[in-house]
Amino acid sequence: MFEIVKKMQLSCSSLCFIIFSFSLFIRCTGPRFKSCFLSFVPLLAWLPRYPFRENAIGDLISGISVGIMHLPQGMAYALLAAVPPVFGLYSSFYPILIYFIFGTSKHISVGTYAVMSVMIGSVTERLAPDSDFVIPGNDTNSTTLDIVSRDAERVKIAATVTFLSGIFQVLLLGLVRFGFVVTYLSEPLVRAYTTAAAIHVIVSQLKYSFGINPQRYSGPLSLIYTVIEVCALLGQTNIGTLVVSIVTIIGLVAAKELSALAAHKIPIPIPVELITIIIATVVSWQMDLKTEYRVEVVGEIPSGLQAPVAPAVSLLGSMVGDAFALAVVGYGIAISLGRIFALKYAYKVDSNQELIALGLSNSIGGLFNCFAISCSMSRSMVQVSTGGKSQVAGAISAVVILVILLKIGELFEELPKAVLAAIIYVNLQGMMKQFGDICSLWRTNKVDMVVWVMTLILTVLFNPDMGLAASIAFSILTVVFRTQLPKYSILGQVPGTDIYKPVEDYNQVKETPGIMIFRSSATLYFANAEMYIDALYEKTGVDVAKLLSHKKKLEQRKRPRKELKKLLKLLRFAFEDTGEEPQFSDTDESGEEAEANGDVHKLSVKEPKDVAAVEAGPDPDTDTPLPRAIILDLSPVNFLDTVGVKTLRNIYKDYGEAGVQVYLCDCQRGVVESMEKGDFFNEKVTKSILFSSVHDAVLYCQQGNSKEVQYIVMSYTHTRISEVS
Repeated sequence: MFEIVKKMQLSCSSLCFIIFSFSLFIRCTGPRFKSCFLSFVPLLAWLPRYPFRENAIGDLISGISVGIMHLPQGMAYALLAAVPPVFGLYSSFYPILIYFIFGTSKHISVGTYAVMSVMIGSVTERLAPDSDFVIPGNDTNSTTLDIVSRDAERVKIAATVTFLSGIFQVLLLGLVRFGFVVTYLSEPLVRAYTTAAAIHVIVSQLKYSFGINPQRYSGPLSLIYTVIEVCALLGQTNIGTLVVSIVTIIGLVAAKELSALAAHKIPIPIPVELITIIIATVVSWQMDLKTEYRVEVVGEIPSGLQAPVAPAVSLLGSMVGDAFALAVVGYGIAISLGRIFALKYAYKVDSNQELIALGLSNSIGGLFNCFAISCSMSRSMVQVSTGGKSQVAGAISAVVILVILLKIGELFEELPKAVLAAIIYVNLQGMMKQFGDICSLWRTNKVDMVVWVMTLILTVLFNPDMGLAASIAFSILTVVFRTQLPKYSILGQVPGTDIYKPVEDYNQVKETPGIMIFRSSATLYFANAEMYIDALYEKTGVDVAKLLSHKKKLEQRKRPRKELKKLLKLLRFAFEDTGEEPQFSDTDESGEEAEANGDVHKLSVKEPKDVAAVEAGPDPDTDTPLPRAIILDLSPVNFLDTVGVKTLRNIYKDYGEAGVQVYLCDCQRGVVESMEKGDFFNEKVTKSILFSSVHDAVLYCQQGNSKEVQYIVMSYTHTRISEVS
């Protein structure tokens, strides 16, 4: 066997992969293999049961409508990715077919997306800036830009980072069932992030609207530098390009408003963008805008499809972070939208299978010079509103794009890029309306509002990839802060029931006499353990640490009764010769003076009048009596670390020394296991202190099983027996 391996020159990793694959194949035999295969290729599971009569017409109309939308959006978003527009059409074809086979969402429309495109553009322009393709001219002061070489290099970079992001989604996230990563992308974070990304998109398209060529900036604050650069170049604005941009924006906004008003009368939406680019192309061709007014146009759009190309392996090391950000953002947006439609139409979306579907769409698409894709809200809404009910609508839209690539695409070579930029502006107006989230979140949840604002600021100041990482970190910090500042409550009983509620929140609940029930609204761990103890001391009205210290001092001063008897014998023996009896009083008014003067005859000893009252043991600093028992409601605690276990142990020990029994209730199984592993239980502390509910613990205490608080304080005068003796 080893000779065969040696001859095949297999590496150790390859051998491990083969062994793993073989063992997986052995385990997945028969029905299990069939189930695994069908879950990996969902198309084979749902297509044979496709209800043709019910869904075919709706999917056909929806597919054609969405396919028409892919044309202008694909070309426009290619500008965001800093690649020729035709590659936006490629990205609207190959990934859709792959998702049709492996995807589980019936209603989302995958393809080019503004946020993903601008992230791709930041990579392509960073690794292939214009300055690397400047060719000296014949004149010493003249230079020209090699656009062909630049675009070819940027296409290679975009395809490579897309391929790598797909590999991350399939291998790193999908196969290891890492779909839960999307849970860190909360709705306020996603909405703020897409809003900030929209700002990046708008700024990146200003050069096409004004016909200027600002310098490319990268890294933190690049957006600010770009805006400053654009403002400095406004004097060089191409008037023809600006007019085209303004007219297109006004026309698109007006047409979309009219289309929205007529939506209830027309079964399918009006393809406003398609009509716009057709009119703009005709006008540009007739008026020769490229030559007469120096308006930049799309340029050559080759017909047909391209053969697959291997990714540039040498570039992988410089784009790992960008690829991972693309993988997480693309998946987060797609699964969020997919779950919304799945909940609305009562079906399930497999989050891990979605990772595999998007990963294969990107990795295979990257081989065909596509750039990273996700799903679009606008296209998905059109797909649903026009009757789309399954992934067949996506396949039909891919066929529409194929027809455009083969026959129609070359007709749009005279289309001004300013028109595509205008289409982007208008399509982003929905994202810009998300600024209204600030007001609504201020009323509902101020912490989520802070997350929203900070995500916007961080993403605007940094690039979208760095902004995403910083935003997730800040969002996690808010969770930590909220667990550090929970609400601490004393619980009381609703009369006649076994229900216990915070006494400060309800007027009818009553505290159980002699029993204190304490609860924190968050789990107990290292970050809030000290505050947990402080809150317990505050709620019980007793600082146990001070109480024990005071007790220790009193124990050093107290005189046991047997020592008192011994003292009396010694005193009587001392006065035998005088024939006098020592005088004792119940006060010590002259005790200190007599001791100071050495007059033992007048020495007075203070005997506690009411020993039981002294033994009741009030707090040394307050008049609040100690409870007979303290019940800790641990129902909100879902885990315990070593600090949490130690905290509970110290609470039990300290209150126990003060004569207060501590009980724990509503402990989850994992919490009890953590206590066992942390050696919380021993011969003295058994599981008898655990109760399944607060009411059970209260009943146990009321039956007299809890210890009475006996804080014995025996305080006498300053007389020292050793000195007297």
